[in-house]
Amino acid sequence: MARPRTDIEPRILAAARKSFRERGVEAASLRAIARDAGTSIGMIYYYYPTKDELFFAVVEETYQKLLADLERLLAPEASVDERLGRLFERVAQVSDEEVVILRLVAQEGLLQSPRFERLVARFLRGHVPLVLKTVFDGVREGTLDSKRHPIVLLLAIFSLAGPPQLIRRALGARVPVPGAPEGTALAQELVDVLLHGIAPGRTAEKP
Repeated sequence: MARPRTDIEPRILAAARKSFRERGVEAASLRAIARDAGTSIGMIYYYYPTKDELFFAVVEETYQKLLADLERLLAPEASVDERLGRLFERVAQVSDEEVVILRLVAQEGLLQSPRFERLVARFLRGHVPLVLKTVFDGVREGTLDSKRHPIVLLLAIFSLAGPPQLIRRALGARVPVPGAPEGTALAQELVDVLLHGIAPGRTAEKP
């Protein structure tokens, strides 16, 4: 039976995302989510049989948009350094909605919940292979060090692309050293660090 074409499901997802963000998945009430969405708890169960399914739908709604961007930005037609630049710049443009999802995923990781295992399985079918393909191409092209294990290179990319941007964003004007780059400028600096290190004399000359 086809589901009716209404705005109920998007309202449920929006209310659930807000509730999960404020209370966490375990403490979130489906009745409160239904109330905030302007619908009944029966309608929530119609779309999502369990709270876990609702949680995964909230994550997937945002993740699919991000994944579509990454598939385009990491297309193999471009050089590896260009693809990495695009990746880092996309992370620099992370939206408030994406930050909410990142926090939810991080919370599940800290709890080591069964939900987190399912999230990991999803990511291993999603953005991880895209970035790993870029790693293998980078090793083949000589952009990345073939002496490093591909997983080390993958982790280095993830470590430099995401956490520094989130930390810089959280610090805002409170950054302890004036003139610190942010956003796209920070992304470009981080790519340079990834490819050339932080030792003196290794920074690539700017054209």
